Formats: sequence, structure tokens, C-alpha cells
Amino acid sequence: MLTVPILVYVFGFPMKAAVPMSLGVVGVTSAIGALRHRRGGSVRLPAALAFAPGAILGTLLGTRLAALVSGRTQLVLFALVMGAAALAMLRPPRALAAVDRPGEGTPTLREAVRALPAGLGVGVLTGLVGVGGGFLIVPALVLLLGLPIHQAVGTSLVVIAVNSAAGVAGYLGRVTLDWATMAGFTAIAIVGVLGGAALAPRVPATRLRRGFAGFLIAMAALILLQNLVPGSPGR
Repeated sequence: MLTVPILVYVFGFPMKAAVPMSLGVVGVTSAIGALRHRRGGSVRLPAALAFAPGAILGTLLGTRLAALVSGRTQLVLFALVMGAAALAMLRPPRALAAVDRPGEGTPTLREAVRALPAGLGVGVLTGLVGVGGGFLIVPALVLLLGLPIHQAVGTSLVVIAVNSAAGVAGYLGRVTLDWATMAGFTAIAIVGVLGGAALAPRVPATRLRRGFAGFLIAMAALILLQNLVPGSPGR
């Protein structure tokens, strides 16, 4: 949610390049996060494998759809997704915990089939506007595949990493990527992930969630204002 705006408004990259570049950054950091969760036993690879095919297909489709719309349209869609994510963050976590069905993390064939449309939808968003989709993947893993929330969080990082890799691959050869900036941004992001993991236990979760949701809403409003008001500069 932050990588795309930073690449566009701070570094000055066009949206067409910012999307795959952000996916590269998010993919690496998600993979590192997934490894940390894996060591803690909160990653269920069978569930990730059940969700990933639809997500990968959707991501590749999203990269093709991106070629059919303008960068401004992508930014508007991104802002709408950002707003939806903010609203999801404002929802009390216990609302999702109420449907938590702890299991072994191995989905049935029926559950895997039910997860395909959800994975496809998340993938399209990933490929089209460059979001990892964790705020959608976690509820889907809980509601459709029956994972406990803590396992859904860790497993979602595997899906995000795979999705992001598919997204970068889908854009290769169609846009010019600044690999040096991607590498530097990724290195800084990894440091941030490790620092955030250390600070997380000391920060009230509710306050952090609400504060970040408010920040996302403000960012989404600014992006929509810039790209929908007549005469505003396009991206």
C-alpha cells in the first residue's frame, strides 16, 4: 500500500513502472516474512498451494489488463483498493476470529475449488495495480480454507511472494524497470520489516491499526483528488 505511492510521488516513476517495481519489493520482503513465520510453524504450504494457482493466473491476467488502461486509471483503482484496505483494517479482528476454524491446514478438494475465484480476483488486483492483497488473502484463507488467523497471516505471505514474482514476470519486456532503485528500496524495506517486528509487541495493536487506516484513507483521498479533478497532471 505504501510502495506504489512512494515510487510514483517521491521517486517520480510513472505508474506503469511503479507497479512491477513495487511487486519486486513486496515479493522479496514477503518471502522473508514467510520464512520467519515458517520457522514459527504458522505457514501451511498445502493451503498456499491451493490458493496460489488462481492467484497466479489472475496476476498474469492483471498485467495484461494493465496494458489496456492508462496510468491515471491504475492510480484511481489503486486509491479505491487502498480505501477498501483501510476500511478492512478498521473492522475489529474478533469479527474474523469468530469464524476461525482451526484445522490441519490441508484443504479439501472442494475447498481448493472454492478458493480459485478468490485467488483469481486477488491476482487481478495484484497484476493491475501492484498491491499484494494481504487484506483480502487472509480472510479468504480463513473463510474458504479454514485456517486459524495466525496461520492465515503466515500463509498469505507465501501467496503474496509468489503473486509478486508472477507480476514482475508479466511486466518484463513491456516496461522499463530501474533494478538499482528496486534493490535499494528492497534493502531498506527488509531493515524496516525486521525493525517493525521488534517494535510490534510494544505498540498497541488497535492504535496502530486505526492510525495506519486513517493514513491510508488520507492517501487515497489525495490520489483520487489529483487524478479525478479536471486539469490535474496524469501519471
